[in-house]
Amino acid sequence: MSVADPQAFLRGLFDTAVAAVSPALCVPPHLPPPPRGRTVVIGAGKAAAAMAAAVEAHWPASAALSGMVVTRYGHGAPTARIRVVEAAHPVPDAAGEKAAAEMFAQVAGLAADDLVLCLISGGGSALLALPAPGLTLADKQAMNRALLKSGANIHEMNCVRKHLSAIKGGRLALACAPARVVTLGISDIPGDDASVIASGPTVADPTTREQALAILARYKIDVPPHVRARLASADCETPKPGDPRLANCATHVIATAQQALQAAATYARSHGVTPLVLGDSIEGESRDIAYMHAAIARQIAHHGEPAARPCVILSGGETTVTVRGDGRGGRAAEFLLALAGVLDAETLGAWALACDTDGSDGTEDNAGAWFGPDIGEQTTNRRLASADFLARNDGYSFFAALDRLIVTGPTRTNVNDFRAIYLPR
Repeated sequence: MSVADPQAFLRGLFDTAVAAVSPALCVPPHLPPPPRGRTVVIGAGKAAAAMAAAVEAHWPASAALSGMVVTRYGHGAPTARIRVVEAAHPVPDAAGEKAAAEMFAQVAGLAADDLVLCLISGGGSALLALPAPGLTLADKQAMNRALLKSGANIHEMNCVRKHLSAIKGGRLALACAPARVVTLGISDIPGDDASVIASGPTVADPTTREQALAILARYKIDVPPHVRARLASADCETPKPGDPRLANCATHVIATAQQALQAAATYARSHGVTPLVLGDSIEGESRDIAYMHAAIARQIAHHGEPAARPCVILSGGETTVTVRGDGRGGRAAEFLLALAGVLDAETLGAWALACDTDGSDGTEDNAGAWFGPDIGEQTTNRRLASADFLARNDGYSFFAALDRLIVTGPTRTNVNDFRAIYLPR
């Protein structure tokens, strides 16, 4: 079988990857049986509403079910028994703060026979914005903005967020006692550490306040005195692994980047293309990861190793962008823009796609972008200097000018980055 339409092939890879980690597919097999008492559903993240809808569709009609989840604006889904609230991401807003407070009220006064089903996915850190005592929503917003621009990775960002929160880092689980807590997580975290997904509101936290302070120092983030004082206080420490107060909590990661990549690899094989999966947890500066991918593509094209053409290079994880300019664009656009500048796509006959599986590349309205072997010609014809766009972190504008943006709308799932470079025979 040959690939007659490389652009459609790239899009098919991405769509297949996203479908493989949809809540409708991943939630039902992991639902616990109804308890003797009540079941209260809580949750947060870009997939939370779709996860709640999947719970409702497979929960016995005769069993008690109530609760609420919070998701990003525009990522809601119709539900009947579980309330869906929308709030801001990636910088939290008052709606997220109110939702977090309401979530504590939802789990207050539960009994040992009750069950709390917690639905967690990427984005939950910003969506559950309940500042620690002595802090304000404005403090949380300022810290989020600084972390997002710093180049810190998701593990580092969430370490800081946990220690400035009244709900993250296992604190929500403490409020659920003595009820049993079962957490289902869709992972956007390289390595799939459940304590990092949405900053682990129902999961013990192995990180410390000292580590949070070190991260802020490493990235030279200005910390107001009262925020620093909070981090210096033992009161901000989170419950740790082995804490007996979390003994009645269980966590299951039900969808990962690896599952998405495996589905894309199967799709590639069905089209007679050899998949080369570089990894599901690739981290680093987007442009540096692009240069590494370009080197592998050249090795394949020139030497037939580590795979022969036709081949597609696949990878996932979460890259970062240290913001130096004032352009538009997220991690996917930055990766693809850097790749276009060094790949020599025309000579190699290469096609490439980079998207975020949640449908939003950073704060933009596109999932990502794509290009083909004509990228150099198109850039020249439109007098676009890719290096200038890269210098100001403006991948969105570059690919918009070429009509190469990919717009999917919210996918209502989130396993982070998806990248594909296709090298035909």
